[in-house]
Order: sequence, then C-alpha cells, then structure tokens
Amino acid sequence: MKIFEMRHLTVRDGEKEILHDLSFDLDENVESITITGPSGGGKSTFLKVLSSLQDFASGELLYKGKSLRELDPVQYRREVSYCFQQPVLFGETVRDCLNFPFEIRKLPFDEAKVLERLSEVNLSEDFMTQGISKLSGGEKQRVALVRNILFAPSVLLLDEVTSGLDSENKAIVREFIQKQKAVIVEVTHDAAEIEQAQHLLYIEEGRMVKHE
Repeated sequence: MKIFEMRHLTVRDGEKEILHDLSFDLDENVESITITGPSGGGKSTFLKVLSSLQDFASGELLYKGKSLRELDPVQYRREVSYCFQQPVLFGETVRDCLNFPFEIRKLPFDEAKVLERLSEVNLSEDFMTQGISKLSGGEKQRVALVRNILFAPSVLLLDEVTSGLDSENKAIVREFIQKQKAVIVEVTHDAAEIEQAQHLLYIEEGRMVKHE
C-alpha cells in the first residue's frame, strides 16, 4: 500500500509559487525518507502539506488511498504527527505540555510512561516541574518530540528536530527516533544524517530535483 501519493501538487502564497508540480509516492515498506536542499527551497512547506497544516492550490494528495481533503483532520493528525523545528509547548510546565495528548483523548495522565520517554531523550524526572519558558531550544525540541510520540503515530514528520542539540544529545535523539514504529519523513541539513539516509529527497526552489 502507498502511504502518500502526491500528484502534480502546487502551493502558492499569493502570486509566489512555493512548491511547483510535485509528484511523490511513499510506500509502506519504506521506513524513512530524508528531505534536504537549500534553505527557503520549500522543504518545511512540503512537510506542512503532508501534515494538512498547509493547503495546496492544485494537484492531489492521497493518504492510504484517500484524498486528504476528505479525511477527518483530527483523526488524521493523530496518525500523521508533525514535529516543528521551533515547537510550541502548551501550559506552564513540561508536565502540562505532556498531559495534553492524554487530555484531548480524555485519558488519565500516565506519569510512568512519560518519565520513561523523557529518560530516553536524556531528560530527567525533574523536568516534569520545569517551567516551559525556562527550557533551552534543544530541551524544547526534545519535550515536543516526546509529546508527539506518546501515542504512537503511523507517520512522524520531523522538521530539523536535532538542529538545537549538541553531538551527545543529537546521537541520543537519533537513536530514539529510530526506535519508533512509524514511517519517518524528516527535513535536515545535517551532513551525517544525510549520509545515513535510507532514501533521499532533494527539494530546491520548490521543485523536486533529486529522488533516490
């Protein structure tokens, strides 16, 4: 089965064309695909389209054979989860933020599960009471990543989620990502991550110029 089928998709911002006539398939047997290319080329817009956070002017996008425009957006975003490069964290504390996925599902907060996931990205139990405003950029990225995988999605869209990390924590987060039972679609400029990519997609000036 194809997870995504994109046909001649174009995205515009007013008169400006952000993505031009993209066609792309992602099969369910592909574990991960890495997207790279120059800054401002349309990579983040590509992820936002896949996440249904960005509409498109023309073309077609299917998820598991169904048009994205016909799917319930709430259910879709539970299956296809998007982690921003500069994440927005909810609430006053890390606990508030990580309670959000439970709250919207009307489920009790599973503290043991949350603490286990935090430890996997090198964040201690003390972070639960840490104020959101006091977190570093790298800490925010890791908290947001944990929030996105507490209820395992089918597809995880990652927009440079290791960009704010030192080499030690970057390695820890890479291992954490690779353990997830989801198809990974990620944007990166990191040379090591590009070199290790299972499949590489190159986007420049809104066009897909290389697909390996």
